[in-house]
Amino acid sequence: MANQLFPCLWFDGQAKAAADHYCSIFKNSKIVSENPMVVIFELNETKFMALNGGPEYQFSPANSYVITCETQEEIDHYWEKLGAGGKYNKCGWLDDKFGVSWQIVPSILGKLMNDPEKAPRAMYAFMQMTKFDIEKLINS
Repeated sequence: MANQLFPCLWFDGQAKAAADHYCSIFKNSKIVSENPMVVIFELNETKFMALNGGPEYQFSPANSYVITCETQEEIDHYWEKLGAGGKYNKCGWLDDKFGVSWQIVPSILGKLMNDPEKAPRAMYAFMQMTKFDIEKLINS
């Protein structure tokens, strides 16, 4: 495909370990190709490149990956698997063990935030949360 756009994640010698880790978490995933410098992989049909670029650059929350979830079980799955060995933050954000930032977000959040009556209560509720709780959001 010409002009295909996909992210490149810069690792310090952990590209293959990271790709394997992410592929173990997402159901529809695979390693497409690999060599000592670059691993190409897909998560839910989204292509990524993992590069063994060295210690010069680090990840930051300024770049994060959003996972929208239909159910609390999905939120719990990604929260637990991606957060293991990393750092949990507020409002559904976490940094995984490689330092990559993720947002684990219920798909209903957009609907709640677009409702002028429900938005203030929903925002107050999720600002108190670390991991999103769909039931608490809906009942806020």
